[in-house]
Amino acid sequence: MNHAFEKVKMLVGMDVEDEESEAAATGENNSSFAFMDDFNRQCTLSTKQRLYGFAICLSAGLFCTLLSMLVFFNPIKFGITFTFGNLLSLGSTAFLIGPKRQVTMMLDPVRIYATALYLASIIIALFCALYVHNKLLTLIAIILEFGALIWYSLSYIPFARTMVSKVMVACFDTEF
Repeated sequence: MNHAFEKVKMLVGMDVEDEESEAAATGENNSSFAFMDDFNRQCTLSTKQRLYGFAICLSAGLFCTLLSMLVFFNPIKFGITFTFGNLLSLGSTAFLIGPKRQVTMMLDPVRIYATALYLASIIIALFCALYVHNKLLTLIAIILEFGALIWYSLSYIPFARTMVSKVMVACFDTEF
């Protein structure tokens, strides 16, 4: 049972001690990741603390997302609460796998474009809601953000984006 629990911990990136001891043993010192390594060392949490942090952050994110539905007809408030809820939900996974691995997975060549599109759509939605104060632009930005969130989420499921692309092409194909 203990062995199975250790495998689950390793899969979600909770086994930080082994990585640190391997890096020390091989003498590797990569300056580009020095900041993230220091950050990970300072932010070591127990498994219970990680699960609590994940649950609290995800619950707060889902609460903000659901709360945004109450102010749906005010696109500016909707944009702010919806985006904040998405950011909290996205940040909740950093509790499980760690911030370094989260960023590494987001910048993986398979999902770099989906990540860039998602983060850009968040910035555009917040810009339209906070500075432009245009309800139509904010609503369009939120629709873009929601689509980018779906596309980003699909990047974690093998072959999901390919399947969705083929279904969309088949649905909108005008030739019989």
